[in-house]
Parts: sequence; structure tokens; C-alpha cells
Amino acid sequence: MQRTKQQEKDIEQNLRRIQKLQLENSVTKINSNKYTMEDFPNEIFYEIFEYLDLYDIYKGFYNLNTRFRDLTIHANVLTKINPSIMSNSNFKDYYQNIVKPNQKQINFLRLINPFAINIIFPSPRTILNFNSLETLILDNLHNKKFDEFFDHFMHLPNLHSLNISLTEGIKSLYILFCQIFRLPKLKYCKIEYYSENNEEPLYIDLNYNCSSIEHLIINGPFPFNTFNNLLCCLPKLKHLSMNSIVGSQMISEIQELSPIELKYFKHISLKIDYIHFGKFEKIIKDFFHHVQTLHLTIIGDKSSLDAKQYQELITSYMPYLRIFDINHEYSIGKNDLTYHDIINQFNSSFWIENKWFFTHQHRRTLGPHTGIFYSTAPYRRKYYTYYLTLNNEVCSHIQENVNSVKHLHIVSQGIQNNVLNYFPNVNQLSIRYISKKQNESTIAILQRIVPLKQLTTLFIKYTDLPVEYLIKLLYFAPNVHTLNLIELPSSVTDLKLIKENETSKCVSNMNKIENLTIRRWITFYEIPFILHFFPKLKYLKTQILTHETRKIIRLLLSETRNRIRNLLYLCIPWVSKRSLKEIKFLIKSEKLLHNYSIIYVNETLHLWW
Repeated sequence: MQRTKQQEKDIEQNLRRIQKLQLENSVTKINSNKYTMEDFPNEIFYEIFEYLDLYDIYKGFYNLNTRFRDLTIHANVLTKINPSIMSNSNFKDYYQNIVKPNQKQINFLRLINPFAINIIFPSPRTILNFNSLETLILDNLHNKKFDEFFDHFMHLPNLHSLNISLTEGIKSLYILFCQIFRLPKLKYCKIEYYSENNEEPLYIDLNYNCSSIEHLIINGPFPFNTFNNLLCCLPKLKHLSMNSIVGSQMISEIQELSPIELKYFKHISLKIDYIHFGKFEKIIKDFFHHVQTLHLTIIGDKSSLDAKQYQELITSYMPYLRIFDINHEYSIGKNDLTYHDIINQFNSSFWIENKWFFTHQHRRTLGPHTGIFYSTAPYRRKYYTYYLTLNNEVCSHIQENVNSVKHLHIVSQGIQNNVLNYFPNVNQLSIRYISKKQNESTIAILQRIVPLKQLTTLFIKYTDLPVEYLIKLLYFAPNVHTLNLIELPSSVTDLKLIKENETSKCVSNMNKIENLTIRRWITFYEIPFILHFFPKLKYLKTQILTHETRKIIRLLLSETRNRIRNLLYLCIPWVSKRSLKEIKFLIKSEKLLHNYSIIYVNETLHLWW
């Protein structure tokens, strides 16, 4: 019996030994299949780098070892500088360790705030250190800075793409465009401005102002009476986009330059405000012979809604036209023809044979004599406006293809239940007005119009917004990172009641809003709502009542250590210059910030830390 027990014991020990060996062998096998970062091929890291911000690449990889430093260099990530929003100290580190050592090889540079521009270009001449620069994008550039930079732009041998948005009103469009046209290598130019003098014509000398630009985008009011001369300066033009061509009140006519043949001119997109079509017709006849794609947005001109005149122009003067895309808004008044009579002229065989189809909407408040007439096709604009249809009127003109729409703008006093269109690719939503009676049903209807979870940017363009509606909308749109409001809901001061709401708790914890703009004044008593509801906030732009400026700044900056630790940029428009000195004194005396920058530009105060 003893022997049997011993045998059993030996057998058990042997089994354990075998199990242990098997486990050790398994562990050895597992360990032999483990990989370290150094085992991955370079191609894997190149793919990873495509999904990361350059600053994250620098922090995560650049200083690991020689191999990873070489990887970042050979991946060309150091040639493209496009920093995301970051703190003041991080950006200075970014400049010292990424931008400055590599400035001679950087070919793409985008800067989004005036502080960044001042850090990277402490003097205008330093831009010459970026002698490989091909593409330059400067947002919120002070007009004086642009003038200082310009002479040095001339000496950048590879600069072929320039994108500038200016912060102040332009006093002279003539000087602005003469400067741009002097850049010898420029192929692409996008300029954004607002003008203090829309009447000023361009008296252009073609001996000095003939431009190499092929792709031109002008976002700002441009006087129609000088449009002819602008085109005469662009013999190599291929693509033109202008978002506001305006009429002139000038009595005297300027001397127009003789038209030139724009043989490369293929694509044009224009928004024309209150200009008689007869004037624009001459431009078409003189310059649009080679145009293949024509996008027109026309406001306030009845004469621009004549199918026969378009047919004659296209047949006689635009033989290569493939895409005719129109968006026309106007009231025809009370006459013998109804709005439908006029737009039905676009249903003739000419339009059908060219596969150019159209539809329309009505504004409820303006009656049946007013409409928005527009093209329906896959090349439809990325921006779409939805208007409420008239009561008791069912129009057969339905928008069929809206897949290209990225930004939907709802202008309505109520969203109807029978909306037929679904916008599958919308990621920006603007809502002009929602009836109080519809607050509950609106979100359900919106879900049948757009994929709310897909939204990243939300504009609510009306006042008296119920806080319950805002909370519920953000609950169903959890990926919104940019929120733009006219004003905060009036009931946000009752924070205790809001906190007790379960949906509110959920939204406060999960929302991803980093950028918040409130166009009207906020009060000191509304700040706790912002602190509670937007904990991931990085950028805040809002007006502040003068007598509450110190209190609000103090509260916001003190809470950056607690509830809104990500907040790093504050923009306050329409403040007096005296506020700059007061806020500097407040920050210093109460030690609210240690590393910050503050400037006053165009009646707007910018604070970055």
C-alpha cells in the first residue's frame, strides 16, 4: 500500500514537471515572437506619422534614438509645418526644436494666430531663412505685417502658393492686388479681406501687373466695375473663385483695358450681388470662351433668371461648357408671370440634352413670388441651404443628389416632418431658427436629415435658445468639436437644476467641444455653465461686458488649474484698448499666469498661454 502511494506521488510529481516544462516552452515560444519597436520596418512608421501631428511625432519619436531621428527626417515630416492649437509654452518649444533647426528645408508653412506669426518671424526679414518655402498660409495677419513681409516674399525663389487672411479693413484694393501680382513665381493665391472702400477701381498698368497666377480665390467684396481689368492681368488664369462681386455707386466710369484671350481659363465660381445681368453678359462674351465649368450664385437681380439669354450665351460664347451650376435668389414681384412660369423655361430640350437640371424652394415669409432656384447634379456646391416650403403648396421640384454637401444651413421657422432629402456626408450644420413648439420634435426630424453623430461643427444662429434643446442636440451629436452660438441660453444661470439632469451629466462628460464662439456678451453668472459643460475647451471667443471683464478673466484663468485645464486661448472682440493694460496688470498682480502672450488687434484682445 505504501508502495502504491509512493508511486502515485512520483507520478504526480512527474506530471507537474512535465506541465512546468510545457509551460516554460510555451513562454519561450511566446517570447520568441515578441516584437520591439525597433523590429518594425520603416514603412510602418511612415504610415503612423501620417496620422500624427508633427509636434506629437517630435515628442514621441524624435529623441528616442538615432534611427527614429533619421526616420522623421527622411519621412519629410519636418518639411511641412502645420501646428494644431497648443499652449504658448509648447509652441515655443515647437519653434525652438522643430521649426528653427529645419527652417531651410521647410516647404509648407501654416500659422493660424498672430502670436505664432510673431514668434516664427520676429522680424519680416527672417522669412528669407525659409528659402525652400513653396506654400505659405497666414491666418489673422495684421495688415501692417503683410506690408512689411511683402518685399521679402519677392525674394523667396520657390514660393508658388500664398494664402492670406487679413484682420483689418483694406483701404486700397489697388495696392493689395498690385503687390500680389508682382510675385514672380506665384501660381496659387487665396486672399481673404474686408474692404473699407468697395468703390475704388483698379487702375492697372499691364506692363507691371501681368501675373503668373493660375488659381485665384478672392474672399472679400470686389467692385464689379474693375472685374474686366482684373481678368486682363491674369493671362495664365485657369481657375477663379470670388465670393462677393458688388456693384458700384461711382458715377464716372473707369477706363477698361482691352480684353485678352484667356485660353487656359476653365473653371469659374462667382457670387454676384445686385448687378444687372446685362453688365455681366459683356464679361462672359469677352473672357469666358474656354470656360468648361461655371458656378454662379446671384442675389437680387431678376434679369439673371432668363433661360433664353443663358442659352444664347452658352451656344454662342461658351462652346466648351460642360457644367452649368446656378443658384439664384430673388423676388419677381407681382406681375403677369408667376415664379413657376419663369423657372419652367429651364425645362426646354436645350437644358435636358445637356443634362442640366434644376429645382427650387420658397420662403414661407416672403410668399410665392420669391424663390431660390438652383441646379441639381453631382457637382452641386458643398454648401446647401434648406428653406421651408409654402403652406399647402407641393412643388414637384425635388433636390435629388446631395451627396456632395458638407455644410447644411437650415433657414426655417419650423422643420417639416416630410423633408425628403437625406444629406449623408454633412459634417457642418447651421440652424437659423427653431420654433419653441418644435424643440422636442426637431431633433428627431434632424436625425432623418443628417447623421448627427457625424457632425464636427455646429452653428446655432438664433436667440432665445432653450438650454434643454442645446443639451439634447449635443447628446445626439457627440463628435462636435466646434460650437458657434449667438448667445448662451438664458436659463444657464440655473446650474444646479442643469446638473441634476441625467442627459446634461452625460453630455458634460462626453462632449468633445474644444472651440466655442459666442457672438454676444456673456455675463459673470454664465461662466460656471461654460466651466461645467465644456471641460475640454481650448479656445473661447466671446464679448464681455466692460464692467465684468476683470471678474470673468480672473475666474476663467483661475479655473485653468481645475475644471478647464485645456483652455489656452481667449479672444475678446469689441473691447477698448484700455483693457489690454488692465488685464496685464490683473494677471501680474494676482499671478494668474506665468507664461503668456497678449495683444490688441482691430478692437479685439487676444490672450494665449
